[in-house]
Amino acid sequence: VSPIGIFFLVAAKILEMESFEAIVGQLGMYFMTVLVGLFIHGFIVIPVYYTICTRKLPFRFIVNMSQALFTAFGTGSSNATLPISMGCLEERNNIDKRVVRFVMPIGATINMDGTALYEAVAAIFISQVRGMALSLGQLLAISVTATAASIGAAGIPQAGLVTMVMVLDTVGLPPEDVTLIITVDWLLDRFRTMINVLGDSIGAGIVDHLSKDELLKISEREIEMDRVDSQNGKLNTEEVEWHSTTMMDF
Repeated sequence: VSPIGIFFLVAAKILEMESFEAIVGQLGMYFMTVLVGLFIHGFIVIPVYYTICTRKLPFRFIVNMSQALFTAFGTGSSNATLPISMGCLEERNNIDKRVVRFVMPIGATINMDGTALYEAVAAIFISQVRGMALSLGQLLAISVTATAASIGAAGIPQAGLVTMVMVLDTVGLPPEDVTLIITVDWLLDRFRTMINVLGDSIGAGIVDHLSKDELLKISEREIEMDRVDSQNGKLNTEEVEWHSTTMMDF
């Protein structure tokens, strides 16, 4: 039933347009704009942050995350990819498991940078299709609202369509205009999920690098505490044995 409903939703919007060829061309430009934006953000901006913070080149790190990225593309879900992402970080990139198990679940829930970029571009595209000229203030409002809406988006396929309503409302566009982009959203969703997962993973790598000294100190304290506990346990065992031997002598 859902595919049939989506078909009629999209068909209704297409029939409202003056030229079918024009809307197809505009959707193509929108699709490419989102892809280029995601590529720049995911493979240029975020890696530059990683290099600045860690003083390491990000290429090997990203290659080691390839299994998680392909899984993200296949599932379209950050949450479904989470076990694979954590495994790649711990086993291939040697990120401390304490960092991975703290950062990644949080990132999969609130760090939807790819979704934020997509929603901002989508809102601007819909405004242009409607012939609405956006002011600088409205563009800033879209950016802020898209960021906030992405934080509230669930890590499931096409969750961004739900939060898009908030972004459209910012510039006074009706919620049903979401149907203008629904035909290409299923594919764009997979690309933005890849960027979400990559952003979470690089964030974990940066946190691990900045926390190395503290993590080492914590590990040393834990080892020392285990050693002391072991010695105390041994002394207690010897004391019990001594008391038992003394009682038997009596």
